[in-house]
Amino acid sequence: MSSDLRGKLMEAFTNNPEEYLSGQELASLLGCSRTAVWKHIEALRKDGFILEAVRKKGYRIIGVPEKIVSDKILFGLNTAFMGKNIHFEDSVHSTQTIAQKLALDGAKEGTLVLAEEQVGGRGRLERSWHSPKYKGIWMSLLLRPNIPMMRAPQLTLLTAVAVVQGVQEVTGVQAHIKWPNDLLINGKKMTGILTEVQADSDRIHSLIIGIGINVNQQIEDYPQLLQESATSLFIETNKSWDRSIIIQEIMQQLEKLYLLYLDKGFYPIKLLWESYSVSIGTTVIANTLNGSIKGFAKGITDDGVLLLEDEHGEVHSIYSADILIES
Repeated sequence: MSSDLRGKLMEAFTNNPEEYLSGQELASLLGCSRTAVWKHIEALRKDGFILEAVRKKGYRIIGVPEKIVSDKILFGLNTAFMGKNIHFEDSVHSTQTIAQKLALDGAKEGTLVLAEEQVGGRGRLERSWHSPKYKGIWMSLLLRPNIPMMRAPQLTLLTAVAVVQGVQEVTGVQAHIKWPNDLLINGKKMTGILTEVQADSDRIHSLIIGIGINVNQQIEDYPQLLQESATSLFIETNKSWDRSIIIQEIMQQLEKLYLLYLDKGFYPIKLLWESYSVSIGTTVIANTLNGSIKGFAKGITDDGVLLLEDEHGEVHSIYSADILIES
């Protein structure tokens, strides 16, 4: 089934969750034969969906698979474009690499690349990112904002806000943001965000946002080196979570904030980001490529730059750094 047909089919079931949709209705909607509809229904069943079929009434979905599949994300996704086109792989080197290729090939804005496992997942500064199978959310989102290159880092901060809100909406867990791209729960890392840009000197062609979320890992799933610094939603709540629902909610929050950003600029996003920040108002050490700076984190500028006031009262603008928060 093509991604467009799959999207139309899942949108029909999403918009009519309690109703039966007849084969003829679905055939008309998809622009295919009733035999083709039956094949699509069987494909959903093979992916783990439970469909009820009632003679003279039609089909309805009454159960969804535990694993991540594209159709499960689309079923219940209430967005206009975020996540509507999904490229899914069971195992990949990195979702970022696939998203970059799709962007060069002309993929639509809002295209989402998902994988059950990354064997070469990476974070900022080319650090590796531990991405075990069936445990977390490993995804990359393609955006094409018509903004100057200098504003691209703002989208990292926007994404952090969307993930905080999406996770809280589904799980009730309140994460906090450590500038610029880490989400922490009780001081331990739950999410990392990596933004990469394809651009000329004067315009952005595409912006790829990689998001890695630790969802159902147990402590023994982490390498020894990470057990003190990493956490997951399961560790924090002692409960397993449906990753597809979290992805849906993040896409919905992202679309809302992204449209607000394009309409009103960064300021409303900045206020939200600062309300979730664990860095602002504390003494931090910023390890930059040019050395370390210790200072009081006063806030961020309208461009998303961190402002640090050192012991001499001098305010430093931090564009890129690893941040250590002094306890």
